[in-house]
Amino acid sequence: MSLETLGWGPDFDLALSQSQPSSTPSLVPGRVVRQQRGLLTVQTQGAAFLARAAGRLRHQAVDAEALPTVGDWVLLQPPASGDGEALMHVVLPRRSVLKRREAGSEHDGQLIAANVDVVFLVVGLDGNFNARRIERALTVAWNSGATPVVILSKADLASDADERVREVEALAPGVDVLAVSARTGLGVEAVRARIPAAKTGVLLGSSGVGKSTLANRLLDAARLVTQPVRPEDDKGRHTTTHRELFVLEHGGLIIDGPGMRELGLLGGEDEGLASAFADLFTLAEGCRFNDCGHQAEPGCAVMAAVQAGTLSEERRASFAKLQREQAFQHRQADANAQRQHKRMQRTQSNAGWARTRAKRRGE
Repeated sequence: MSLETLGWGPDFDLALSQSQPSSTPSLVPGRVVRQQRGLLTVQTQGAAFLARAAGRLRHQAVDAEALPTVGDWVLLQPPASGDGEALMHVVLPRRSVLKRREAGSEHDGQLIAANVDVVFLVVGLDGNFNARRIERALTVAWNSGATPVVILSKADLASDADERVREVEALAPGVDVLAVSARTGLGVEAVRARIPAAKTGVLLGSSGVGKSTLANRLLDAARLVTQPVRPEDDKGRHTTTHRELFVLEHGGLIIDGPGMRELGLLGGEDEGLASAFADLFTLAEGCRFNDCGHQAEPGCAVMAAVQAGTLSEERRASFAKLQREQAFQHRQADANAQRQHKRMQRTQSNAGWARTRAKRRGE
């Protein structure tokens, strides 16, 4: 399998020339194509190897996000014989990286995929549809550096699929929204067309939305195990337990992985929020105060739009919630930001006490 088939491009040629350590000139490039717990499989031009990070790479990694994940291009040392593990010494600079706050953690990040061109946000039309969840997923997807596309799956089960498409198009201007049925084939070619040869897409969504079924349809083979949702509550069963990159027949690449019920923000999603809520940012330019919180401040253009009915209160509240979460995570991750926040709180508290004392003195 050629590196170009796996998505290698001229930018990686440059990165390779700059990253090849002189101490180990025998390193070869490869792409991480499978991740199952701590086990990684790397496909090189000559063969596929089970691989692990070399000690120096682990030592130099500032956090878990610096270690390789599915989609990464790495430089590795093949095993001395045909058997055994390869050692990954270098992770080449990423074109894009999709990540979230790890479930159950306050600030630890979890990598989902690297070097992807398109993030397919898969939402089921059989009870899984949630506009607020789509806004959160769009924030994460835009922040990755890839292009988001919303897939409304199981369209054959919904009588209002066209209406749902229009609803999502309204809250995601400029984003392609596709009604898809992996069972009937509706929209599958439109998905395939968005990952041309050597381009990589990743399927992102909660369990039971039909990611693996769609991946099987794109592969024209039942490569991935699937299960129906629970009939009592339409909740998905965790069937896929690993992340894997597949090469499609037409040359595009697709990454499938476990379903995710949580997509927590990490604190650095400024660009993602600005893209996912471009309409609110445009409205905010008309607010009287630059630091308007869009709650009850005088001259707030965002609240004026809500009152006029041109912006839903649900969307405004969703934006405010994500903005607060993003700011909190930023403070958690940045010690300097934490100190600044505490100083601001002390200043505000002192100012409040000063006003109270002045009132008591009748000033």
